[in-house]
Amino acid sequence: MNIYVDVGGSEALTLKGALLVYQGKSRSFVAWHEARHLEQGAPFLGEAQQLTTEFVHGLAQGLGSRIPVEILPENVLVRTAEAVVWWTPAAHRTMFFRSTAEDTQALNGKKFPHPPLVWCVSGRELWVRAMPENARPKPTTKLRVAPYFNVSGEDGLTCQGTMRSPEDAGVATIPLWERAFFQSEFTHQNGARRLTIHPGGFLGLWASLSGSRKPFPMEHLAPANQTLLEFVKCEPR
Repeated sequence: MNIYVDVGGSEALTLKGALLVYQGKSRSFVAWHEARHLEQGAPFLGEAQQLTTEFVHGLAQGLGSRIPVEILPENVLVRTAEAVVWWTPAAHRTMFFRSTAEDTQALNGKKFPHPPLVWCVSGRELWVRAMPENARPKPTTKLRVAPYFNVSGEDGLTCQGTMRSPEDAGVATIPLWERAFFQSEFTHQNGARRLTIHPGGFLGLWASLSGSRKPFPMEHLAPANQTLLEFVKCEPR
């Protein structure tokens, strides 16, 4: 029986060894077995060898889980091999809408005040939440629903649609993710949870803010029932 695994690319790969898990009733451990090759016949695994820190680091780097050396700006909250989380203060930004509704068309291309936001990028996925205070959040900070079309009120996951998203989640791409988000077209509500507690709903909120130079009214943000710590630990990541 022949088994084939597609790992991408055209580089020739050879068997170097295997990690085997040994488990008893009360304990377990992992050992490295180097592959042995004969002139004829299939390769076989040698005796168990103890794992070293150097070996584990080298394996992690080979698997692409090594974090590059970066200088973290003050707005970065979390940086792991899989994700980067940061926050942005309240600001005035232009928004673009695509909808057949006249109320939405009237808002397209206008400038609005925006609340402070928390962003999380993992792989090619983007999550966004709002914050009630314009300051660097703490682990216990209670987040709010980001009041935007395309962003799920349930977990903050963004339907990227027309976004020209960067290829990775490095610190250097943070401005690119923000730009891609706000330069995309907000087209539809994503999820069932309401995006704002403004009495006029989503369109009433943004219509009242069109062209305003005042700060975003935090009292119209809907609770997300989630702290910052819960947000950064949320799966999938």
